[in-house]
Amino acid sequence: MLAYIVTLLGFTTVTLAVPLDQLERRATVTPDATCGGSKGYTCLGSSWGNCCSVNGWCGSTAAYCGTGCQPGFGTCGTNPSPTTTSTSKTTAPTSTPTGGTLSECLTQKNVPIRLTSSSDFSQLAQPYNLRLPYTPAVIVLPTTVQHISDAVTCAAKYNMKVQPRGGGHSYASFSLGGQNGAMVIDLQSFQEVSVDANNVAKVGGGVRLGNLAQGIYNQKQRALPHGTCPGVGVGGHATHGGFGLSSRAWGLTLDTIVGLDVVLANGSFIKATSTAYPDIYYALRGAADSFGIVTSFYLQTQPAPASVINWSFSIPNMFQSAATSANYFLHIQSFAQNASVVDRNLGIGMYMDGQGFSISGTYFGSLTNFNAKIKPELLRGLPAPTSQSATSMTWLESLTALANGQPLTQPTTGYNLHDDFFAKSVVVPTSGQFTAATLTSYFNYIIKNGVNSANPWFSIINLYGGPDSQINAKPTSFSAYSDRTALWVIQHYGYTGNTGAPFPAGIIPFITGLSNSITSAQPQTVFPGYINYVDPSLTADQAHTAYYDGETYSKLLAIKQKVDPGKVFWNPQAIGD
Repeated sequence: MLAYIVTLLGFTTVTLAVPLDQLERRATVTPDATCGGSKGYTCLGSSWGNCCSVNGWCGSTAAYCGTGCQPGFGTCGTNPSPTTTSTSKTTAPTSTPTGGTLSECLTQKNVPIRLTSSSDFSQLAQPYNLRLPYTPAVIVLPTTVQHISDAVTCAAKYNMKVQPRGGGHSYASFSLGGQNGAMVIDLQSFQEVSVDANNVAKVGGGVRLGNLAQGIYNQKQRALPHGTCPGVGVGGHATHGGFGLSSRAWGLTLDTIVGLDVVLANGSFIKATSTAYPDIYYALRGAADSFGIVTSFYLQTQPAPASVINWSFSIPNMFQSAATSANYFLHIQSFAQNASVVDRNLGIGMYMDGQGFSISGTYFGSLTNFNAKIKPELLRGLPAPTSQSATSMTWLESLTALANGQPLTQPTTGYNLHDDFFAKSVVVPTSGQFTAATLTSYFNYIIKNGVNSANPWFSIINLYGGPDSQINAKPTSFSAYSDRTALWVIQHYGYTGNTGAPFPAGIIPFITGLSNSITSAQPQTVFPGYINYVDPSLTADQAHTAYYDGETYSKLLAIKQKVDPGKVFWNPQAIGD
């Protein structure tokens, strides 16, 4: 007997306990959009289209009905979908020579949409990064999974590229499509947060991190590893990594995913787990924006710690002598790898902006142990801190303190926090950690160009590796997230400080130079990037190399060709572009 996940035409997932060898094969219409192969399902009469692609998925576009289409499991060639007459007079964002429009397709299926003429379109289309505004052709505001499925089916029919929007914090505005004229599927109505008897949290694709943290704690005093900005959406954060100061203890947000409800490119709705659709499960954990719309996450939670130590030290004189500051940093790097002092329970981050330098983090342990063991070794040989703190807090107090003045509870609609910036990332592998020469180059660049910079900037350097890090405990084959050997991950961020002003021309070359001061000084090391700090200045090929190792990308490309041959889910750095 085998628990078999089936998606009915109404897109309700149920579990059938039946032997696979007893399933009707030859004449059975596919229940889950797969076709051919050992199951022998036919696409003929299915809701996803009548054509069975070369890779065994049902659809109705040329990608499914053309070259390689399997005629034994459906029809091939021209495969028009049934249409009905629409009374909508809405101007269509796009159309095809065969007649009909995208907006008519969506209207016929009762999908809630906003077009450029809608009164709230501008607010819904506003990017987090105001430097990169794009105008979607249509914004879909689904309240049901069926709405999402229908929207994706219409988009595929009219060759419209699709991207989901959860929190909308994409640094490159990929949640608006990364170009004008995309279909954006805004998940703001998908706000469920519930914890089951196994302490697995079901989390809607539109939930923001602060609401997630508050919700699972209030229900069962549970916790998850995630970032410190409460307004960030769980969707992009979890599917591309998801680092927080607790990640060395618990792993990335991505590592907690045990299942995902997802709408695929042919409109089918499945639940992907390690045993059901394992290839899709793999791809969604690292590259979901290229593979589907995740409507719900299933995340394995942790017991919230009874207390957390939030600590911080401000270190003076870091921008006077590059060689001296390099030596200070080398001590911190050595400390971070000292297993006699550091374990997985210590989270570490550094912040610098040309004026100040601080090192801070969290500790899952006693204040006595922190003050007696960790603090003295960390500060040994460094300049005496100009300010310092180490305070025991509850879990929610710790998260609130890390949120930089933002409340944990965030609005579910009308979110209005924005910035105007350019950012790059550098992942420093353990095998190629900072040398003295590299750090000297880095601090020289800051002293020369960053201390009196015309525009504000900062650098955040987080410890990913070190003794017993649970980020690096996973093999690279675990998911499509590749950075499992990182010691440090760096974010370089330049911004205007005034979102109403034109973006200064000097910010991009300054931030690029800041990253180059590291990579050019250590050419023997391959420095990847972190995809949650996505860099729009990279070409697609450069992005694929930066964010995925070769084996991972090859596997993702093969899965993409199977489940989204028409490249419905697309942005400028999407898999297969």
